[in-house]
Amino acid sequence: MADGNEGMDSATPPSFIPSGSRKRSTRTTGEARRPQSDPSEPPSFSPAAAKRSQRAQGLSGETSHATFPASSASSSQPQSFAPVAPRSVRRSTGSSGNVARPAAPATELRPQGMPTHHRDVGHERHAARRGGAATNPGMNATANGTMPTTHGNAGGTRVRRRRHHPAHIMFGVLATLVVLLVLAVFGMWNWVDGNLDRTTWLTSKQDTSGATSWLLIGSDKRDGTAGVNGSDDSTIEGFRTDTILVLTKPKSGPSSLISIPRDSLVEVDGQYMKINSVDQAYGNKALVGEIEQITGQKIDHVAEIQFGGLKNVVDAIGGVKLCYDQDVSDAYSGLEWKSGCHQADGTTALAFSRMRYADPQGDFGRAARQRQVIAAVMKKAMGASTLANPAKLAKLASAALGSITVDENTNPYTLAAMALAFRSATGSNGVNGSVYWSDPDYYVDGVGSSVLLDDSANTELFSQLAAGTHKSGTVGTLAESAG
Repeated sequence: MADGNEGMDSATPPSFIPSGSRKRSTRTTGEARRPQSDPSEPPSFSPAAAKRSQRAQGLSGETSHATFPASSASSSQPQSFAPVAPRSVRRSTGSSGNVARPAAPATELRPQGMPTHHRDVGHERHAARRGGAATNPGMNATANGTMPTTHGNAGGTRVRRRRHHPAHIMFGVLATLVVLLVLAVFGMWNWVDGNLDRTTWLTSKQDTSGATSWLLIGSDKRDGTAGVNGSDDSTIEGFRTDTILVLTKPKSGPSSLISIPRDSLVEVDGQYMKINSVDQAYGNKALVGEIEQITGQKIDHVAEIQFGGLKNVVDAIGGVKLCYDQDVSDAYSGLEWKSGCHQADGTTALAFSRMRYADPQGDFGRAARQRQVIAAVMKKAMGASTLANPAKLAKLASAALGSITVDENTNPYTLAAMALAFRSATGSNGVNGSVYWSDPDYYVDGVGSSVLLDDSANTELFSQLAAGTHKSGTVGTLAESAG
């Protein structure tokens, strides 16, 4: 210390009086603060709190004076100061009476522990304008200069750890699963829709019943399927629609699956022919028009499956169980069968559904076996063993889409609705059978033996099926004659 400090013990710190309030004294007129030491001595200083309290002094009108050291110290001793209570926690928990050691004269002198954060200055100025000390008691210094300890953040508020409620976690998991399901369904929809083979089938007939009707056709178009009699024979010209089924789903009531014999006699443009020849001779719409004439109902959708289609679908699901109570060795269809129930692969199932010459009931017996094959396919395709197996399900979808042709209005939704209607119609609560006829062996020149249908009975039957008022069970002339 310079000579001006003689007479004062070097171990004695400057006087230290904590600020009790954030107010500063009011200067009297003409009063000015002047340096009290010569330039060779370290400059005296007062903390920033003195300046900050001036504005509060003017507002409150109270007077306070700065405190100076005791008279035992020389006039060159630095002035006492009132440190501002820091906002943050002191880093040291030691005694508040540490001696303030001034730095070299070339640097600004600050007492130890003096906060220098600018944000504290702004906060205290704001508090001073409001005419009082800081509103947070925890921010004020104690009488002996010891700073109170705070916990948490700078504002004294304890930070609470956010806990995750189990319901929120469960909701998040479910939301994620829903999003994934939507994406999967959207992707599957696009894939199925892009693989549909559409063609023009539908007529302009108006729908008055409110029911949905599908025309399902099994065609013997030669697609080169190996192992199926006639399908890979290039010498056979043309094709026939040997399987004709009408699937009806009313707004309420049981669904139905009704067969129309392939030899049913119809008249197109004044010419008699069997119904299985109409598509080949006059086209798709002509065949749909004849079906609407027989049923009296609008056909909303059409699906045609070729020889190889049924074979591939049955193989994709690993075969189906079929039953027939006679031994069969039929060269025309290629069916070799022992009486009873057996697991059939695709080739056997197709021959089973086409065989008629070895059946005592002829085409009517064949129609019944076709419905049996369809019911077996739908039961297994809609079963858990298939739906829970993505690989098998993909193989089934690929086989089905690769062998069918649909109408211009069909989409993945209508295909799904058709599958559900199939399962309902072939179940215990459905209606199945064939149409009514008046003569099963009606002969016409140029046509041969044909089936003469009962038009009035059939229109009444399909009217009840579309309304959902027909009771469950088997219908048609064959069923009634057997009963």
